[in-house]
Amino acid sequence: MSVEKSSLVQFNKSTCICVGMVMRKMGNSVSPTVELKKDGETYTFTTTSTFKTSSINFKLGQEFDEETLDGRKVKSVITLEGNKLVQEQKGDKPSTIIREFTDSELVTTLTINGVKSVRLYKAV
Repeated sequence: MSVEKSSLVQFNKSTCICVGMVMRKMGNSVSPTVELKKDGETYTFTTTSTFKTSSINFKLGQEFDEETLDGRKVKSVITLEGNKLVQEQKGDKPSTIIREFTDSELVTTLTINGVKSVRLYKAV
């Protein structure tokens, strides 16, 4: 899936995520691709951009350690609710990531400190 660009700058600033100005600008300008694979009960979610590739492996409902793209260390749990993967991240800045899948796109909604950011990924 490819991303439809949207601004994450205000989201990052308002939520006090520790991302420097250069990283904010790079993150806002890239068009990452995402891939979700399932092997038995284990899922692999990979985000790839020109600057960084990040993968997480998880089983639904089981807590796992994660280092976020901005370098935070969190404990995450991902559950499946219909066509949505709901990820709860626990750490200094608790956050929620909802990934809603349709036939044509992935809508990713990030919420932290009551502030939301939405990214749209088009299926390719």
